[in-house]
Parts: sequence; structure tokens; C-alpha cells
Amino acid sequence: MSNDNPFSESQFKTLKYRNDFPERFDSIEHARTWCKDFFDYLRHEHRHSALGLHTPASVYFGTAADIQAKRARVMADAYAANPNRFSSPPQPPKLPTAAWINPPTPQPKIVST
Repeated sequence: MSNDNPFSESQFKTLKYRNDFPERFDSIEHARTWCKDFFDYLRHEHRHSALGLHTPASVYFGTAADIQAKRARVMADAYAANPNRFSSPPQPPKLPTAAWINPPTPQPKIVST
């Protein structure tokens, strides 16, 4: 049984609560253009907390680890320059090891005798 409905509902809420979400689309082309622009923004510009404040594109294309290392260096430099401003050495948010909408179902192993 699929559990896609909660994800679809969540996605629609993300759309309709945007300040620039139109009350009505003028045409199907207007809707397509608006959605394309929105999803391009969501994939390439919006930094997600669940992705360690990276964009989905940076995680997918493998640039997130380099960005993470640069962030860690900047934070270490800031801590070294002004340790009184921090209660402990700052660390960038961790990258997720995996992100799934519908994780694969574990398959039973067949044991031959």
C-alpha cells in the first residue's frame, strides 16, 4: 500500500502557502510556468534543514560534502578568532545518509541448502 498521499498533501501545502502562489492560474501554461519556477527554486536555491541546510541539487549531485567542509573551516576560523562568542566549537549540520519518500522494502534472503 502506498503512503504517497501525506507527501502529496505536504507538497501542496508548501505550494499554496507561498506568498507568490496565485489565487487562480490564468491558463494551464501559467500553472506550468509557475510550478517549473517554484520547483527549480526548491531544488537549486532553498536550503532544507533536513538536508543539513543544503539544496536537494547539491546533495544529489555530490557537491554537499565540499560545501560542508568549507562551512566547517569558516566556523573553525570564527571560533579561533572569537572563542568567547561560542559556548562550544560550532559544527555545521550533518548531512543525511539517506532520504526516502518510500524506502525500499527489505527483501527476504533466500538460503540454499
